[in-house]
Amino acid sequence: MNNKTYLIIGGTGGIGQAMVKQLVQESAADQTDGASAKRHSTQVFATYHRSEPNFEAENLHWLPMNISDEDSIQKAADTIKQTMGHVDWVINCVGLLHTKTAQPEKALRQIETAFFLQNMQINALASLLIAKHIKPLLAKAKRSASHPAIFATISARVGSITDNQLGGWYSYRMSKAALNMGMKNLSIEWGRSLKEVCVVVMQPGTVNTQLSAPFQGNVAEGHLFSPVYSAECLLEVLSGMTAAQSGSFVDWAGESIPW
Repeated sequence: MNNKTYLIIGGTGGIGQAMVKQLVQESAADQTDGASAKRHSTQVFATYHRSEPNFEAENLHWLPMNISDEDSIQKAADTIKQTMGHVDWVINCVGLLHTKTAQPEKALRQIETAFFLQNMQINALASLLIAKHIKPLLAKAKRSASHPAIFATISARVGSITDNQLGGWYSYRMSKAALNMGMKNLSIEWGRSLKEVCVVVMQPGTVNTQLSAPFQGNVAEGHLFSPVYSAECLLEVLSGMTAAQSGSFVDWAGESIPW
C-alpha cells in the first residue's frame, strides 16, 4: 500500500480513524534510514468535521470537511490538488444511522421528513458530490487494470433489497440502497470516461463504533468487530481489487452482496 496518496473521508470516526492510523504506520514501516530523499512517499489526507484530531504524523494531512456542504468538499479537493496534484485512493467512511434526537424507524408512522432527508444527504448524496470534485485528482493517479485507482464508500448490508427480510429502518435502508445505485451508476460512467478506476461499495461488518452502539445487543457473539479489525479487512480487500471489479458491492471479507 506504499507510494500512494490516500484520502480518508471521516478520519475521526471509528473505521476511518483506524484506517488513517494503519496507513500512516505502514508507510512509516516502509521507510529506510538511507532513503531520506524518498521518505514518506505515501501521503495520507484525512478529513474531520469540527475539531482537528491531535493524532499527527509527518505524512498525515488533516482537512476540514462538512460532507453536507458541497463548497466544503470542493475546498478539500482543491487543497489536495495544490499539495499533491492527484489522489490514488478515496474512501468515504462517513455514515448516519441515528442522531441525538432521532432513531431508525421501526414503523411507517415514525417517518419524519427532516431525518429522512438527512439520511439521504449524508449516506447517498455526499459520495456523489465527493466523486464530482475528486474526479480530476483520480484522473491523474498512477493506475492500471490490475492496480486501479480506488473510489470506495462504506455502505451497509441493510441497503441490499434482496437481503431485506426484516423491514424497518426506512431512512437508513433507503439511503444506503440509493448510495449503492449511485455508485453503480458512477462505475458505469467512469468505465467510459475515467478508465482503470475501481468504484466499490463495502459492508464493514458490525463494528464497535458510536454508529452501532445502541444496537449491539442483537449482535451474535463473535460478530462485533473492532474498528481496527474492520479497517484492516477493508484495506486488504481494496488492495486486491481490479478495474474489472468496478461497480461491486462486497463485504469486509471480499464476498459479493446481492443488490
